[in-house]
Amino acid sequence: MSFKKFKNAIPCGCIFVLILIVNFQVVVAQQNSHVITIDTKNTGDTFKPIWSYFGYDEANYTTMKDGKKLLTELAALSADPVYVRVHNLLTTGDGKAALKWSSTNAYTEDTTGKPVYNWQGVDAIFDVCVQRGIKPIAEIGFMPEALSTKPQPYQHHWQPGVPYDSIYTGWTYPPTDYKKWGQLVYEWVKHCVNKYGEKEVKTWYWEVWNEPNISYWKGTMEEYFMLYDFAADAVKKASPMARVGGPATTGPRWDKAGNFLQAFLQHCLDGKNSATSKSGAPLDYITFHAKGNPTVVNNQVRMNMAVQLQDVTRGFEIINGFATLKKLPVIIGEFDPEGCAACSVQFNPQNAYRNGTMYSSYTAASFAQLYALANKYNINLRGAVSWSFEFEDQPWFAGFRDLATNGVDKPVLNVFRMFGMMKGKMLEVDNPGRLSLQQIVDSSVHGGKPYVDAIATLGTHELYVLCWNYQDDESKKSRELINLMLQNLPAGKIDIRSYLIDETHSNAYTLWKQLNSPQQVTADQFKQLEKAGKLQQDVLSKTLKVANGKATYKFLLSGQAIQLLKISW
Repeated sequence: MSFKKFKNAIPCGCIFVLILIVNFQVVVAQQNSHVITIDTKNTGDTFKPIWSYFGYDEANYTTMKDGKKLLTELAALSADPVYVRVHNLLTTGDGKAALKWSSTNAYTEDTTGKPVYNWQGVDAIFDVCVQRGIKPIAEIGFMPEALSTKPQPYQHHWQPGVPYDSIYTGWTYPPTDYKKWGQLVYEWVKHCVNKYGEKEVKTWYWEVWNEPNISYWKGTMEEYFMLYDFAADAVKKASPMARVGGPATTGPRWDKAGNFLQAFLQHCLDGKNSATSKSGAPLDYITFHAKGNPTVVNNQVRMNMAVQLQDVTRGFEIINGFATLKKLPVIIGEFDPEGCAACSVQFNPQNAYRNGTMYSSYTAASFAQLYALANKYNINLRGAVSWSFEFEDQPWFAGFRDLATNGVDKPVLNVFRMFGMMKGKMLEVDNPGRLSLQQIVDSSVHGGKPYVDAIATLGTHELYVLCWNYQDDESKKSRELINLMLQNLPAGKIDIRSYLIDETHSNAYTLWKQLNSPQQVTADQFKQLEKAGKLQQDVLSKTLKVANGKATYKFLLSGQAIQLLKISW
């Protein structure tokens, strides 16, 4: 029979369906295929919420309209508590936020040099968090103006395009009196215990300073050890059950000359304590920072996860060098694709990844490597802080490293919503075509081959599979076919619900561009954008039969997309 006669012999609707089927088969045949096998019997450790940690420079944003809205959304990510770390909790000023600046005016002195404590600013910040069930990582810094050995100039007025080093003013210097510094910390912690209760405060983390191995600290390494000794001693005197740690250094990969992290750990073990004159210092957890390094290659952004993971690797190696410390909890206090959240695309074109799905897929892939590295080095990794929040009263999608813009969520926030849905035991993922952990640590994903992989967890009556299709270079992204093989399913059928982040799902940025990138958004446009920014299902739920405990589910995943499958029985 000729196609013309065949065509006339069947209903038009069937022809349409046939064409769709043929077209889908052609599309599938043109894709690279990835066979991913997950066996529900191959369980590992409990899935730890290392992703539920966030931070930002501008502490005063916490009490502002969009800041409160975003913190409410973060608190709702899962049943696990969210931790928030902010700078400038002790910085002197009027409490008005600016880029890379905040203040609380917690400490001043009267005309005779007597300390004056004012907790109104820090209380307002902590109140917003505690009311939402969020736990502070209470960063003990920066130096109040009245205590600084070089107080002037004190407040900076940095903006994108201004040299970054201009932020390092009088708040970066050692105290004039370490005993006064220690007393300030004691009074602060004691006040928090009285206000929020010992039971609440012992769930927080107290961290001494930020990145003392670069210009955030203008003293020497030994002077930082003194700063830490007095602060840690004060924390323990005010609340013996409180957790105190540090040193919050950055760049373990490149800080080879100073080896600041290693020297600090040794000091906490057996160094002379400046506050007590005894040996060693309290240390309940260890922190350091890890950053990536995007660049512009051939007029496009090229991400680089390798250097970020090399920071993590080196940090873990240093910690493992101390037999009595290597089981302590570890928090990567800042874990980001690069180092300046407030630097805009206008002056830093390598940051153009931030609004769309390149940022979200990078986040999914990099956090998966953290789980693998913690397992490889047997590190008690508690969390990794995404230094990304929101920038109040700034242009829409200005290119800051943030989770939301003007109250509308960006695609990257939906990655954390996906993580928040996952629970139970981690499952082994068999993926013969994956890039190895060592390949990614050595050279990221610069080649033509995309990084397609998954992590999975097993709950009581469901399993979760989070799959991503990541590539460092936007121009090299490609759509990939995922052939998901499920084994040892304990039921005769399964229901699959799929959530997707790509160009058209869970993506307010795409809609904003379709609306002609307005900077003056109408009420109706805001509602549309707000809805588009939420995590979305890509298809209705579907049911699959299980034969001999096995089922197969095939789906296409576009470049820089992330898909979460919730598989229930």
